This record gives sequence, C-alpha cells and structure tokens, in this order.
Amino acid sequence: MTDFFTMLPGETAAPVPPGPVLSSGSTGIRRVHHFLLWAYREAPNLVRSTAAGDTARAARVGEVLGNFDKVLLVHQEGQNLFMYPQLAERAPACASHVEQMLQQHRGIKDRVESIGPVRKRWMQTAEAGTRDELAKGYEDVHSVLSEHLRREVTEVMPAVDRVMTEEELNAMVQHGVRQHDKKFLVTYLGLILATNPPEDRRAIFFEEIPALARLGYRLIGRRMYRRQYAALFPGRPIPETL
Repeated sequence: MTDFFTMLPGETAAPVPPGPVLSSGSTGIRRVHHFLLWAYREAPNLVRSTAAGDTARAARVGEVLGNFDKVLLVHQEGQNLFMYPQLAERAPACASHVEQMLQQHRGIKDRVESIGPVRKRWMQTAEAGTRDELAKGYEDVHSVLSEHLRREVTEVMPAVDRVMTEEELNAMVQHGVRQHDKKFLVTYLGLILATNPPEDRRAIFFEEIPALARLGYRLIGRRMYRRQYAALFPGRPIPETL
C-alpha cells in the first residue's frame, strides 16, 4: 500500500540545503499529521451520526471536535512562530514553498474559525439543518487539510531537517503543550498512539514522551482515551495503544 505521504505528479520539493541532518522533524510531524488526518476524516461522520434533537451527544461530539480544532490551529501557530520564519531565513531557496505553506495555513484557519459558531450552535440545539451545515464544513476542512498535510511532509520537512535542531523544534512542541489542559493531553496521547502505525507506537511512547507524561497516561490517560472512544464510536472496537 502506498504511503499517504508520497509526492504526487506535478508537486516539487523545496531545495534541500547541503550539510548534515540536524533533526528528526519529519518523523515528529508525521506523527501529528497521522492524527489530524484521522480526526478530520472522522469529523463529518461523527456529526452525522448524531440524531436530530440529541443535544447530549451533540454537546459531547462538539466538545471533542472543538479540541481537534484547537490542536490543529495551535499546531499551525507553532509552525508559523518557530519553524517557517527560521526555514525562510536559513534556506532562502525555500521561500516560495514557505509562502505556499503559510498561505495554506491561513486558508485552513479561516475554514476552521468559520465553522466554530456553527459547531457551538449545533451543540445547543442538535438541529438537523445545522448538523448538515457543520458536517459539510468539516468535509471542506478535510479536503484542503489533507493536501496540506501531505505536501508539508513531502515538500518542506526534508529541508527543515537540515536547518533546524531538535532543541529548536522542541520549542515548537512545548508551545503547543502549554496551550492545552493536562488531562486533555494524556487523552490525546492515546489518540496519537492509536492513529499512528502500530510499528511506531513504542518509539513514540518510550523515546518521544517524557516519563511523567507516560506515567499520567498509564494512570488515567489510557482509561480516559478508551472511554471517550467508546462514547464517540459505540460498537466499534477500540484501537489498542500501549
């Protein structure tokens, strides 16, 4: 099976600067992108699976989708602050690709922010027309987001790996961590593990996750993840993590 992160005909990677590989940024970005691809592929179906008038489920699903939206926007904000300016400065030949990625970020942010009020209204009313509007909005986000996530990995990240260190990219990660509640983060870890290839899970958990976060996941996060997944997808087997 072809890897999703494969360049399509007509797409061109940014020039990769000479020199050694300084970081594993491509690997880390893939982890997040696997989750985002899953989240926005599922989002329209989650909305449509909620019966008209079922405000309890609409509130639950809407809260989860709001968290997904925040993860996406914070992720892009971190890149805008801690990755793309540095890439543009250190690899000027990548300037056109940087501008393309930033333009795509703006388009995705506009779409996500435009459906925010629809999502909040639906959470209160569970009205059928609002449900359909919201589902279509998430389909639109998924359409543009999936292209961006692929192209960011295939076209830009090889150059990032040559010009940015692990410490610098970690500043981007920490920016994201600071924006989220700790209980959400340990549940989110379950989704990251579940939506990435099984062969990558041990590396994610034991090599990339701090010991305190691993402990938090084992104490409460795994249980919270499984409870949330079962509520969102009743009857569907819960993907294993660690």
